[in-house]
Amino acid sequence: MLPDFPNPFYYLANFERALGWLDARCADLFDAAEQRFVRGFGTLPRASRALFVRMLMRKGPQFRASKLDYAEIGCPRAAALPLIEAGWLEGAPVLELGELAALVTRPELQTLAARLVAEAHEKTPPWDALHALNLRTATRAAMLDALCTAAPCAREWSAWFPHAADTVFDFSAAAPLCERLRLMFFGNLRQDWSEFVLADLGVYRYEPVAFDDASRAFQQRADIDAYLALRDCREAFELAPEDQHAEILAAALDVLDALAPHTRPNAWLRTRHDRVRHAAGQAAERLGHAALAMRAYLDSGHPESRYRRVRVLEQLGRRDDACALAQTIAAAPINEEEAQRAARTLGRLMRKRATVQSTHATPGHALIELTLPAAHLHLRVEEASRLALASAEAPVFYVENTLITGLFGLLCWPALFAPLPGAFFHPFQRGPADLHAADFVTRRDALFAACLAELESGTYRATIEQRFADKYGTQSPFIAWGALDEALLALALDCFPAAHLRLWFERLLREPAANRSGLPDLVRFWPRERRYELIEVKGPGDRLQDNQRRWLAYCAAHGMPVTVLQARWEAPELMPAR
Repeated sequence: MLPDFPNPFYYLANFERALGWLDARCADLFDAAEQRFVRGFGTLPRASRALFVRMLMRKGPQFRASKLDYAEIGCPRAAALPLIEAGWLEGAPVLELGELAALVTRPELQTLAARLVAEAHEKTPPWDALHALNLRTATRAAMLDALCTAAPCAREWSAWFPHAADTVFDFSAAAPLCERLRLMFFGNLRQDWSEFVLADLGVYRYEPVAFDDASRAFQQRADIDAYLALRDCREAFELAPEDQHAEILAAALDVLDALAPHTRPNAWLRTRHDRVRHAAGQAAERLGHAALAMRAYLDSGHPESRYRRVRVLEQLGRRDDACALAQTIAAAPINEEEAQRAARTLGRLMRKRATVQSTHATPGHALIELTLPAAHLHLRVEEASRLALASAEAPVFYVENTLITGLFGLLCWPALFAPLPGAFFHPFQRGPADLHAADFVTRRDALFAACLAELESGTYRATIEQRFADKYGTQSPFIAWGALDEALLALALDCFPAAHLRLWFERLLREPAANRSGLPDLVRFWPRERRYELIEVKGPGDRLQDNQRRWLAYCAAHGMPVTVLQARWEAPELMPAR
């Protein structure tokens, strides 16, 4: 059960807190309409302001007054009047049938269909479907189909239901304005105003980070426009009809070309621009438009775009150019993933099979096979393997991408949540905004060095355990709290050597975003011997992914105990009879 708020207008207080935050930090970014709203909203009656926020936080944009029943607001019609006068709400919108359908019940549709049939003076073809309808037994879908066939014109609620004691409000006029304000506050459109409520309830906890009044996601109005244009551009080509894919992709690339000069001064916005260009290139490849894909990738700084150009050059029949670019990448790769892919492609292009085999091999790790009982077929192969391997002397845990990254997140908490410029700009951030930036680690070199130094001094264990207690449940990009507990943490700190922790953490710091995945599925501990084994599980038909190969190769190269377990299921017919 969620706790009750003592203040029934808690949601209004949260929204007005956000408006105050925006007015203090982003006033120079407002256009005239936004400035009028932020400055004028507080002058409205409290009931009107509360009704506005209730509609803002509900799915709309149309609302029936009878459904806006809130004790603290009172009569919704009275509360709506000042909003209508201010132009932030429409009091008598014209509703298409589809909009109306989202607001009414099946019995109301029956009433509407019956009235429209009665109003028809003759059986003209458009009304045949309605006349043929059995209103007592027809489903909601059937009635809507019949009404659509009749194609009644759009009209106000009072014309659809002349005798109903209700009305409809339309929030559409204020929605784009509120979306821009939300974008200014959060720096993204993934989060919404419910963050305030969830934080107040304790559903989400965020690390408090000090930042000055100048901290914000956008530095000029053009940044906001560019962000929204990038969003619209991506939606356009992702939702394009099949017969218009090429045209819309080409138009999207025209928009991206025009936006490029506006995004370059803002590193964070430029990263977003690169992601959209890369997504456009991937969409073009899927559709077989290699030339469009090449155009998209050429001006993209996304870490995968350069390698994708190699593949597109192959698709265009430019094998020599593809080979030359692959050689350039292999000589100076951006990251391990790019190096791995370039080496594999070179091996194929140059017919050097030995190269291909060497890039797939991960020498140094053990390989075992395990037959799993058919009785466990209902389990995931990782869980069935865990049960088969575990013993009282050597417990096994499923920790894929959670334990090692969690230990890293706990030890390096001060560096991850350092209040650096451009890292934090509102109180509901799960982590720093520049986590994916190329200079993320270099900006924090001294801070990360101080954290890792605890591995040498031996203080790291006490730090991690205390931070686990103090920060439990607080949002972090490296910690999945549900996968950790005190017992698992104690076993890990008992059995993982500090030298191995340092090696893992150093690899995470090479590419914090990319290297958070690919870690082995299971860990087996021998507490009495203070040792461990990392185990990557592969079921029938499954094979190692590239990021898994890189982690296995890294661990093996540093003498860490890693194993690949190839699991197969016992044939059901071989099981003993019960």
